Parts: sequence; structure tokens; C-alpha cells
Amino acid sequence: MVVVSPLLDLAGFYQPPFKVKAEYEVSLPIEDKDEDTIIKGRIDILVTSKPIWIAVIESKRSAVSLQPAIPQALVYMLKIPQTEQPTFGLITNGASFIFIKLVKGETLRYALSKAFDIWNPGNYLYDVLGILKRIAAVTAKS
Repeated sequence: MVVVSPLLDLAGFYQPPFKVKAEYEVSLPIEDKDEDTIIKGRIDILVTSKPIWIAVIESKRSAVSLQPAIPQALVYMLKIPQTEQPTFGLITNGASFIFIKLVKGETLRYALSKAFDIWNPGNYLYDVLGILKRIAAVTAKS
């Protein structure tokens, strides 16, 4: 959160029309032919604008790989109420960042960005900020 909060601020997510919610609880019923299951969890940071969920941010400790957080973030993103607009996710451990884009429709589709690592030459933190600013600009117009 130490790295994410200033990035969200610089990208404009703490200004209207956006609202930032921390530790947002979600539950997703999964229907199975044998039994029904409910997956429960907490989204670390949820950015919304009116009824639209814009970004789901899942953060892990710096020593934790981002790979296990990908399905976790996708499950949270499936809970999103709207279907017309894409929803964006960000997974980070403070040093690496991966963006997710989920599009709902007849078929669910998602895409992952490359991993942006701040320890690489050139410091990808500026790229992460640029992507967050672009998401803010595109979704603020919607």
C-alpha cells in the first residue's frame, strides 16, 4: 500500500468522480452440479465511479510472487456488477506490477500485461503511473 496509494493519488483516483474503498468484502457464489460454493474475500483497494467498478487492486507482501494473486483478482473481478465496460485490475507486491483487463460478454475474456518491475533499468514505476493515468482518463469519460 505504501507504493500504491501515492500512485493512485498522482493518477487522480482520489478526486471526483472516483471513490476509493479499502478492504471491500466480496462473495461470489459458484454453482456446481454436486454442490454450491461461496468464495469470500476482501479486495485490498477498490476504485469506483458511480456504479462502475474501475479497478480492483490486490497487493501482496514484497516477498510473495504475484502469480497466485492473478486468479484471486479475476474471481473478485467476476463479481463486478456491470458488463458493458471493461474492468481493470492491478496486482502488486510493491516492486512488481501486473495489470489485468476483464471484458464480460457472451464469453469472458481477460488479458494480462507484462510484469513491470521497478528494479529493472529504466524504473517501470513511471510506466505504471502512465497506465493508471490512462485508465483514469478513459473511465472518467464513461
